Formats: sequence, C-alpha cells, structure tokens
Amino acid sequence: MPATGSRLVFVGAVVAILSALSACAVVPSASKGGGEEVAVVQPLPAKPQVVKPAPAAKAPAPKPTGPTTFVYSGELTQGGWIRGQAPAGTVSAKLGDQDLTLTDKGEFFAAFDRDAGTQELLVASLSDGRKVESPVAISPRKWNIEHINVARHAGGPSEAFMKRRRPELAQIHAARAVFADSDGWSQNFIWPVKGRISGRFGSQRIYRGEPGSYHTGLDIATGESGTPIVAPADGVVVLAANKPFSLEGNLLMIDHGMGLNSAFLHLSEIDVKNGQKVRQGEMIGRIGSSGRATGPHLHWSIKWRDARLDPLLFLPPM
Repeated sequence: MPATGSRLVFVGAVVAILSALSACAVVPSASKGGGEEVAVVQPLPAKPQVVKPAPAAKAPAPKPTGPTTFVYSGELTQGGWIRGQAPAGTVSAKLGDQDLTLTDKGEFFAAFDRDAGTQELLVASLSDGRKVESPVAISPRKWNIEHINVARHAGGPSEAFMKRRRPELAQIHAARAVFADSDGWSQNFIWPVKGRISGRFGSQRIYRGEPGSYHTGLDIATGESGTPIVAPADGVVVLAANKPFSLEGNLLMIDHGMGLNSAFLHLSEIDVKNGQKVRQGEMIGRIGSSGRATGPHLHWSIKWRDARLDPLLFLPPM
C-alpha cells in the first residue's frame, strides 16, 4: 500500500479540485489496479430555462359578408313599397329622412307615400365609417281625379263631433305607434276578401279647383253583410274597437312589423282581440256597413309609418 503521507497529499489534491469545480459532481468509478479509487468528474445538469411563448397576434376581424350596395325589389311607384338588404357592415340606414329598421341580416322594408316625389335616396352608414348611397327612382301615377263644378262644403266639424272624435284619433295614433314584432311585412300578401272593387286608393274630387281629401284605401264589396275577411299577412292586433268609431265604425288594426300596418273599416263583427297574434289567412272579422258607409263593404287601408300605401300593390291578381 502507498505510504500514509502520500495518501494525505492525494486527498488534499482531490479537495482542491472539488473546490475549484463547484459546478461538477464527483462520481466514484471502479478501482484502478493496486486498489486505488479514481474520481470521475462530470458536469452537473444545467437548470432548465423557462421560455415564455410570445403573445399570439390578434386575428384580423372577419370582413362582413353580404352585398356591397343596397339590393331591393318591390313596387317603385307612388303608394308602393320595397323590401331589400342593406350593404354588408351597415350599422344604420335611411330612406330620405326616415330611419330604417334592420334585421340581424340587414333586411329592411320601406315605402313611398301617395304623394311622394320622383326620387328618394337610400343611405347606409358602415362600421368602417364609409357611406353607401343608392338613388331610388319613383314613378308617378295618374290618379282617378273627378272635377266637380260645385263649391266645397264650407266649415269644419262641430265641437260636439270633435269631442267624440278626439279620443278615437288618440286610439288610432297609439295603435300605429306600437311597432309590433312580426314578420308579416316579409310575406306576399293575400286578399282579405274577394269581391267587386268599389273604390280605389288615391282617387280624389276637385271642387271648383279646390282639392278634397283623397281615398286612403281599397274598397271591396261583396253585396252582403257578414262575409268573412281574413288576415292578408301575419301580424299582431293593435286595435280592436270595443264600440263603433264615428267614421270607421267597427275598426280593426293589425301591425305586420317594420312599421307596416293594416286597418279594416266598417266591419259588422270583429273576431280577434287586442294583442292577439294572427296568421295569414286566419279569419279576423266580417264585412259590414258600420260607421260612415253607404252599404256593406270592406275599406282596407295600409300605412308604413306616415306614408299611405295602395293595397292593390301588395296583392296578386284577383
């Protein structure tokens, strides 16, 4: 065996090596010849580094899908209407100075008064700040005008009449302000009843150059009272008069959604109630001659907001 002094020198050398190599480990190996143990120096494993992933880049917002301009169809004439879709990305739209109501898909309904001009402008405001404009040509119509060589009746309604009339007008105004949730505006309308057309929308008398009020609806006569009438489109009942009005008689009003509503005048019977949802083709009442009427017939009028429309332009041929 080696002398004790030599062994001490060897141990000291090993300690010095361990102090110098603090990042190393000593692993004993097999003995060399002569019984000496030899130290094998190995590097300690490095501390793993945690690499944080880079923040994911924001995906660009998807581009709105749909048309790049207004798409519509309908009756582009006085007393007519259009249904269509606004450009993709539209946040608000107008027809002239009228704000349009848009569905989630950008669909809309709009219409033209009996006395509308020959052009209107559709305007869409997009989410990216742009505006899209689309002019709409409105064809004029020749109305049935009758010239009467007598003076128009002078004087207005009496105060006694207006005392009764004002509450009736308030009910009509409130009914037209409901804007019910209905898809009837998007349907192809059907005839509420079939018969002889005894009065046309827009017709008017001129008394020695002074125009009287024009006819605001479509009159359909069947020759007898009690003939059933049906809903021309889906809707919600917004007025079912509980007693005859002074002019309209038994009055029924149905809101088809989008500000479009129908009024049915002079009924002998109303078969639905306020707030009731009705389906196209469902019986809603019966023809009569209540109110200011000369005989049994249905007076049917249609309005979109303040615009008076021609019911014939919503219907297929009888």
